[in-house]
Amino acid sequence: MLRTAETSDSPAAAPGRSDRSPGGPARLTAQRGLFFGPTGRAPEDLYSVVERGVARRERGRITLAPGSRVGTNTYFGRFYATYWQRWTSVEQVEVTAVASGEGRVRLLASDTNKVSRIVDSVDVGTSAGPETREIRLVGPIDRFLDGGGMWLEITTELGQLSVSDVRWTVLAPRAVPTTDVVICTYNRVEECLDTLQAMIDDPEALAVVGLVRVVDQGSDPLESRERFEAVSKELGDKLVYLRQPNLGGAGGFTRGLFEATAGPVEEQRDVLFMDDDVMLEPELLFRLTTFGACTAQPTIVGGQMLNLLHPGHLHISAEYADPENLLVGIPVEGALQEAYLLGKDERDLPINQERRADTEYNGWWSCLIPAAIVRAIGYPLPLFFQWDDIEFGYRARHAGFPTVSLPGAGVWHGDFGWKDWDEWHRYFNLRNGLITAALRTPFSTRTINKRIAHLLSIYLVGMHYGLAATLLQAVEDFLDGPEILADGSAEAATKIRRIRSDFPETKVVPMSDLPDEFTDLTVVRSGPDPSLEGLTLAKRAAYHLLGKAVHRTGFIPAGDAHWWHVALFDRAVVTDMGETGVRVRKRDKDLALALGRRGLEAMRRLKAEGPAVRDQYRAAVPELTSRENWARLYGLD
Repeated sequence: MLRTAETSDSPAAAPGRSDRSPGGPARLTAQRGLFFGPTGRAPEDLYSVVERGVARRERGRITLAPGSRVGTNTYFGRFYATYWQRWTSVEQVEVTAVASGEGRVRLLASDTNKVSRIVDSVDVGTSAGPETREIRLVGPIDRFLDGGGMWLEITTELGQLSVSDVRWTVLAPRAVPTTDVVICTYNRVEECLDTLQAMIDDPEALAVVGLVRVVDQGSDPLESRERFEAVSKELGDKLVYLRQPNLGGAGGFTRGLFEATAGPVEEQRDVLFMDDDVMLEPELLFRLTTFGACTAQPTIVGGQMLNLLHPGHLHISAEYADPENLLVGIPVEGALQEAYLLGKDERDLPINQERRADTEYNGWWSCLIPAAIVRAIGYPLPLFFQWDDIEFGYRARHAGFPTVSLPGAGVWHGDFGWKDWDEWHRYFNLRNGLITAALRTPFSTRTINKRIAHLLSIYLVGMHYGLAATLLQAVEDFLDGPEILADGSAEAATKIRRIRSDFPETKVVPMSDLPDEFTDLTVVRSGPDPSLEGLTLAKRAAYHLLGKAVHRTGFIPAGDAHWWHVALFDRAVVTDMGETGVRVRKRDKDLALALGRRGLEAMRRLKAEGPAVRDQYRAAVPELTSRENWARLYGLD
């Protein structure tokens, strides 16, 4: 039965675990051995690699022809032992499988320098011929503190061998909590339904979690589609569908957290956040929930982001933020960033996160948050979106709860590199960065003003007038204090769209709207990065004020649209980063001067008022993150 907001109070029974030791603790599936992705859009070499000979790869089975070798030293095929040794008390992993035919299955391991070793080995088949039997290999998790992992190597000589039903299992150190999935969606109906269908298509993974809550904040609701009826029927009582006004990702995800942590402590659920527009690998449900159940202390366990348009690439494996400089997504030293996981390194070895890289937060495209952490630090801030996940991660970190970004637990999400910076939601990136700086840093107004001055300068010389106005609105609204969050920032989202609509260059137009200009729109490529950025910025500002331009007009590809290059034009037609259209930027000296004066006033205010405003935000956190505040925002008080 489909659950609605009015019928969602009764918790479902905790999901069962079929692999229990008789009379002992639960033996949990940490991961399944998969040889193929959930769809043909997922590169199969992210799961297993045919290193020699011929093999037939299926989702849960591999069949090797004679004289073949297959390895699973891949993104989804590895067991990332270094993360297990650092963050859990689990002492060993057991690998079981059904093998049929003749051949050998080895459990291999690596160290921090990618040097491999044999941990265990099983031969299948005898001198009398092929056989079918269950095999078992054991790997101690004891020499991986700085790095390393385990994987399988399957080989044949004269005979054929099939291996299926591979399970990597561990003993649970304590009672296993129930985890609910929460999907926040806004007008991405088909993508959200695809995500739900992916879970339905993998009933074994779906059985690991409790309820699946979909929080629909869109004007185009899921329930308007015939397909939703079929999906809800298949999920049955497992699905909770909630409609509410748009409060952004923060409001949508927190609603699921709000519902899952209602009632007595013993009835509260951990929650696994999931974006609506991902291509889901359902295996994620096993890997995040089991790792979370085994951590030595309550831990946020994040899934990693693979690029949807370039599915062999990992976005980043561990990151941190610099709030005072309004920077996010900075790679931790040694972390993989935009890594091609199907490639090889200089030693012809697979690209893997061999050395452990410890993250400071994890994006909410997929992220498990224990109820115990919510009880200790409260709910997310009502920031609408952008920095809500970062602020929550740092608040948890400050309270002693780590975040682990777990390799091998990934979903495919829209490539960040194909999203243009000049969008309305940049307001939230800037404003919420300032709020996070107020809460989590010494809040040096000198450092922050230096950053704001730099951003404003390059926006103005690059004819990003709407983006400059977006930046200044973010600073001014921040200075209004925590009352700007009283409505969950819904009004701010409406207001910034209205403000930006006055700036023509913020709009993406199809190239066909400029049909008669092809003779003027010659592509002009950018030169190298300036060696003296400050001097170059001063020269470009002078061009702007004096009305000088190297080029009257021209066409600039997205990858060349650096401020120092765009500033050479009186009028620039710039490809949007998504490459769906162009933005036309025109020089406007009077507008630049007006925005510059406004910026000076905003920075003056930030220096004078910033410390007091910082204290206001810090004092408001307990109320803003309280259950009572979110109940008020949801109209449930």
